[in-house]
Amino acid sequence: MAVLVTGSAGHLGEAILRTLRGSGVPAVGLDRKASPFTDRVGSICDHAFVGNAMRGITAVVHAATLHKPHVATHSWQHFIDTNVTGTLHLLEAAVIAGVESFVYVSTTSVFGAALVIDGSTTAAWVTEDLTPRPKNIYGITKLMAEGLCELTHRKRGLPLVILRTSRFFPEEDDDAAIRREYVIANVQANEILYRRIDIEDAVSAVLCALERARVIRPGPYIISASTPFTIGDCALLGRDAPAAIRQLYPQCEALFAKRGWKLIPRLDRVYVNRRAREELGWTPRYDFQHVLVCLASNVEFRSSLALEVGSKGYHDRRFEDGPYPVD
Repeated sequence: MAVLVTGSAGHLGEAILRTLRGSGVPAVGLDRKASPFTDRVGSICDHAFVGNAMRGITAVVHAATLHKPHVATHSWQHFIDTNVTGTLHLLEAAVIAGVESFVYVSTTSVFGAALVIDGSTTAAWVTEDLTPRPKNIYGITKLMAEGLCELTHRKRGLPLVILRTSRFFPEEDDDAAIRREYVIANVQANEILYRRIDIEDAVSAVLCALERARVIRPGPYIISASTPFTIGDCALLGRDAPAAIRQLYPQCEALFAKRGWKLIPRLDRVYVNRRAREELGWTPRYDFQHVLVCLASNVEFRSSLALEVGSKGYHDRRFEDGPYPVD
């Protein structure tokens, strides 16, 4: 199997390539930016470039995208060109090449405004059955690309899986209030409860999808850390998350306090990965219990792969008022 990985200069693309090459799997990295993991430098918006890159490829992981951090710096047309047209180029080339499995990396951001219920103090219980309602051009174009993927699977027979990943980037939050209130590690430890995944688990989900693309439905599948909560916890989580967390993990507040950390006061959503675990045969390792075990042992709770990939940023320049401008 020769795997083409788009977005090879990005967090997930690099992590996938590190893992594949470490396992001896032939893999080709493609990105518009040169990097130690990029073999082909060019744009997925270039139809001819994509066609040439697909030669000899038997599997594709499409992780290249314009992200939420680009919403304030790139036009809507840029998003359509990259996230929609670029995906179409890859799908068409994959069909022509007879690719055996195609994994499209989407995002939980497609749910967007569907998470917000006016006046509600209850956390949203987010499964694949929730109808997406994107709130920006990023979410819109990722959902459009999902539609192209599903249509190509149905009409052209391309074995394909759509993964909606939650947060795995290591950079600080774009919300200034959160940056003032919490250190990065504290934020990300809290997020593991409901909206974050360690990048090693994200990679393992991709590998499961590559393996099973020919025998399962295309999805989409939510890829997030396994939450300890149930739907019955959502009312309390939306009002008093620490109370709900203490019921499950009585020791957590003391472990957090030793580091000057705090629990998040309320949750607005909980991503549920049950369908991905059952249908992909995926077994994520990094959950909140893992975080607490690591804190008790005074060791890093993030995976070694997450540390190796590290922080990349999303722009060629730095911004004084945050990791990126917010639209």
